[in-house]
Amino acid sequence: MSPTEGEPTLIGSVQRALRLVDIVANSPRPLPAKMLATATGLTPGTTYNLIRTLIHEGYLSAEPDGLVLGTRFPSFQQEIDSRGVFLARVRSALRKVTEEVGATAYLSRFDDGEMHLVDIVDAVHNPRVELWVGLQSSAHATALGKQILAELPDEHRLDYLARHRLEELTPRTISDRHTLLTQLEHSPGWVVDQEEYVIGATCVAVPVIAPNITASLAISLPSELAVVDRALVSRLQSVARRLSLQLGADALDAGTPDVEFTI
Repeated sequence: MSPTEGEPTLIGSVQRALRLVDIVANSPRPLPAKMLATATGLTPGTTYNLIRTLIHEGYLSAEPDGLVLGTRFPSFQQEIDSRGVFLARVRSALRKVTEEVGATAYLSRFDDGEMHLVDIVDAVHNPRVELWVGLQSSAHATALGKQILAELPDEHRLDYLARHRLEELTPRTISDRHTLLTQLEHSPGWVVDQEEYVIGATCVAVPVIAPNITASLAISLPSELAVVDRALVSRLQSVARRLSLQLGADALDAGTPDVEFTI
């Protein structure tokens, strides 16, 4: 039957493909193909065929734990607050860190007065730290949280610390407010958590700053293998700067001041 005059001719396969992209774009986490099939009511065969095409064309990208937006998707819209676009860019940056450094990479974000863990990419030989206490209750003891606290304006930092107890998670946790504030105020542009969150793990974090975004990029390593030197921090800062630009930073410092390291 011919379509009624004035009605558009719709291509079902295109609609289904766009539906898949829309679901991935609005997901805060990578989505497995089976979950997409369930969400759309499509058969697994149809879903996999559509996904294969979307990956080939660059609109989706396959990660070990599911699908994220591909490199071509941002051409549709540049709004960094789209969860899917944000996740795709973060995932790419974390994967780069993991491949270059051989350590599990993390990104956290400050939003609506709280710390939020955005994403993790595991390294094969150095798996993630077991997150036994949520970031909202452990920012003072983690590189991810302390780096964000160091970047916040004084009034926001003090407000956050006034609303959260500085629990002593390990014997090395800084639980004294004055001591923590002093450390944050003298941060050289990066922070280290040396077994403050969990014994046996050392974490290093650098800032990711863009309009309306205050975030932290970090890695974790077994303490006996952790060597925090200029080369390591420079690699992290390089990836963080690129991520900041991708997230819409208007300007970044052209020359980050050299920092002194104690090896």
